[in-house]
Amino acid sequence: MENTQNQLPMKVDVKIGSIRPEGSIKAIASVNLNDCFAIRNVKVVDSSKGLFVAMPSYKAGNGEYKDICFPVTKEFREQLNQAVIGAYNQALAQSQNAAPHQAEAPKQNAGMQMGGM
Repeated sequence: MENTQNQLPMKVDVKIGSIRPEGSIKAIASVNLNDCFAIRNVKVVDSSKGLFVAMPSYKAGNGEYKDICFPVTKEFREQLNQAVIGAYNQALAQSQNAAPHQAEAPKQNAGMQMGGM
């Protein structure tokens, strides 16, 4: 089974569901892996070290937060982070470009898909 990880590239589709200009959570995203596994409630978080991707988590009995699902390899973690932050930056740029030109907003946003949570 170890060899199958290297044979198939992972297709990562990201939809930014909401952008939040206030607070440390900048966006909520949905991620679809190889069109067969979906992850909701992925957060783009702004910290002192810059943006990072926070996976869905739960609060354990000891008060710590534990990720529900997460990348297993360093390589896939990097791919996932790049995909989510890239989608966030693209959605942010499109929303900022659309704001000053309200009359043109439907044309500029026609290709952008906003996924519902």
